Amino acid sequence: MKLHLSPNAGLLTFSSHGPGYVAVNGTHYEGSVIVCGRDVVSNWAPHGFDGLDASQFEQLANMDAEIVLFGSGERQRFPHPALLKPLIEKGIGLEVMDTKAACRTYNILVAEGRRVACGILIAPAPASAEPHDTAA
Repeated sequence: MKLHLSPNAGLLTFSSHGPGYVAVNGTHYEGSVIVCGRDVVSNWAPHGFDGLDASQFEQLANMDAEIVLFGSGERQRFPHPALLKPLIEKGIGLEVMDTKAACRTYNILVAEGRRVACGILIAPAPASAEPHDTAA
């Protein structure tokens, strides 16, 4: 048997997600995050979808990624095109999807060795929600 060192060893992946959080390599984040390679940027979009501005997409554009995934929450919501200018200027592709799909897609692209950044919006869970883990 021939063993090879994986070039993706040590890269971050989503290990679970649920109402009000995502977990990256087992660490829970209860606020919006960017995950890229070996970096996590917490408190990325603190004002949620309605508070998005171009600065959040500028951060994504500066993550040295060839493609950016945007997890918009429980449902797919598209940011205003004017906010995407930093990505467009650098020729970086953007895929918009709900958070569950963004987590899964990010993990697949990382496993393929792609340079991908993922911005995930986390809305606070309703007070009556029961916490549960959902594998990514």
